[in-house]
Amino acid sequence: MMAQAVIFFDGVCNLCNGAVQFVITHDKEKYFKFSALQSDFAKATLAELTLKVKKGDSFVLVENGKVFEQSTAALRVAKKLGGLWPLLYIFIVIPPFIRNAVYRFVARNRYKWFGKQETCWIPTPDLKNRFLD
Repeated sequence: MMAQAVIFFDGVCNLCNGAVQFVITHDKEKYFKFSALQSDFAKATLAELTLKVKKGDSFVLVENGKVFEQSTAALRVAKKLGGLWPLLYIFIVIPPFIRNAVYRFVARNRYKWFGKQETCWIPTPDLKNRFLD
């Protein structure tokens, strides 16, 4: 049985949408499912969890019932991708307070640097089964 991993992302953030499309391209095993933080599924699921950052302001990975946020979530996702991307997991040795400081800096500036959409990205019909509303 394959483990289930859900990536929760900011659905109106261009950087976040680009990251999701990147994961889809490099996730040859179709291990990850996705949910915009703005979706009913995300709101219901994350409401039950204790997050380090305010709801809707982080990249969150829920994998095998465990919650990972910010840089740890991103590195765990990279670890499961094809190609050389798992090599990025070596950065897990950097203390989280340093990794997450960099993560939060980018997160705070993501709309300014990469833009924002008015509505959440809509997946194509063939990708629809990987998204949880």
